[in-house]
Amino acid sequence: MNVLQVNSSARVFENDQGSVSTRLANELSAGLLAAHPDATLAVRDLARQPHPVLDEAALGALFTPAESRTPEQAARVALDDALIAEIQAADVVVLGVPMYNFGITAQLKNWIDAIARARVTFQYTENGPVGLLTGKTVYVVLSRGGLHRGTDRDSQVPYLKAALGFLGMTDLRFIFAEGLSMGPEAEARALATARAEMERALQGASEEAIA
Repeated sequence: MNVLQVNSSARVFENDQGSVSTRLANELSAGLLAAHPDATLAVRDLARQPHPVLDEAALGALFTPAESRTPEQAARVALDDALIAEIQAADVVVLGVPMYNFGITAQLKNWIDAIARARVTFQYTENGPVGLLTGKTVYVVLSRGGLHRGTDRDSQVPYLKAALGFLGMTDLRFIFAEGLSMGPEAEARALATARAEMERALQGASEEAIA
């Protein structure tokens, strides 16, 4: 089993400090590895290694035939190719997703833009679009300063269901850490709740492996 962890916070996590979403994603990946000793883990940390935005130059490179690209265009496309190869190889994906201003981070949007490529990770047919990144389980660890789960303020869950589902990743399992900025007690409850949800998710993963 190949596990891909994607940290989408703008903050690094180091010496037990920094991004909460990355901390929890680390814990979930560790649990998956413990439950599956034969599993491998690849980590894409978008804080340490930011991916470039999809701008006019990038679009020009992507729409230029490979044999006609300049060295600069080829290098730009290669950056996206690396992310696509990682997601194609993954059986399980762990996404660390903080909420910034009611949405996903720019880092995560850049990653999604990079892996969404026509005729590679999705294709249009006479019956509509078909996602090509199928057969994957995606754990989404969401960290929020306030309480947004199930409200109109939560644009993250609908967006991720739509964007990842479009690419064929429909088995999404959301884990919530909410209220992190509402005081020490609320933060402790948020982390405890998230870890309990992760434990249930890991138990479910172990049962699926046995079945």
